[in-house]
Amino acid sequence: MIMSSRGEQAVQALSRFGELAWFKLPTEFNAAYGYAQVPYMGWRYAFPEEGVAQLIEAAVRALPTQVDWEIDRTRRNWVLVPTRVLREAHGLADPSFRDVVHSINVQDQEFCLKALSDFELIIQHLLRVHISED
Repeated sequence: MIMSSRGEQAVQALSRFGELAWFKLPTEFNAAYGYAQVPYMGWRYAFPEEGVAQLIEAAVRALPTQVDWEIDRTRRNWVLVPTRVLREAHGLADPSFRDVVHSINVQDQEFCLKALSDFELIIQHLLRVHISED
């Protein structure tokens, strides 16, 4: 699998908190249609440790982001996604999730660009978060 440097950085950041068993990050730009896309990433740890999710959530909440973000842990894979997407799609399980993402991509480039800027900030922050060695 070929991964962008953004994807590599995201994997590196998440791997600091445990061994990744699965990871997915959509491209930030739709080359076919020429627009920026809402960033979100999904991942699963091979051996999720107690407190890791809370540590990542606290790190994301601490940042001065332009849009609100949430880590959805209602399913097997965790997903970091702008809160607006979850709200408009009524959660990840809803079949309309992809439609909502597509709709925002096409109709709200300003939101996409703000979220992409936030996403970069979040990844950089996760690369630096202090992890205590208990």
